[in-house]
Amino acid sequence: MAGGDATGKQHSSVTLDGKQHSSVTLDRAIYHISAVAEMTALHPQTLRMYEREGLVKPSRSRGNTRLYSERDVERVRLIVHLTREEGVNLAGVAKILELQEGIRGVETAIQGWMQQWHERIERELSSRHEALQPPRDESRKPIKVAVRRG
Repeated sequence: MAGGDATGKQHSSVTLDGKQHSSVTLDRAIYHISAVAEMTALHPQTLRMYEREGLVKPSRSRGNTRLYSERDVERVRLIVHLTREEGVNLAGVAKILELQEGIRGVETAIQGWMQQWHERIERELSSRHEALQPPRDESRKPIKVAVRRG
């Protein structure tokens, strides 16, 4: 389900690790680099390298400290999985992440088109249904039948 905030930015509900999160929660920058390093079993320098390579883009505090959101942490975990478990190099990881973002864009566009078609079909069916309904006055009139006796 999607919704908006005062800035007009759209937010949706997302499931990560079987838990439901709003994108507002996922995008809130709350973790320092040392916490993310500990959570992902990486050295802080590795996280800095991932940032230099454009694989992750943590936000910055007013003091220029890196602040990672839950979404950033999930992305780092995916990078770790791809490099350690799947043997993908960083160039391959970058391409995989790029393709994933492209797929999300296509999925969003398809969902929009499906919604538009659904609304169009609903309108068309509604107008056809109304056309099939007899006028109210005619359907309520009693029917006169002549009966002959005898």
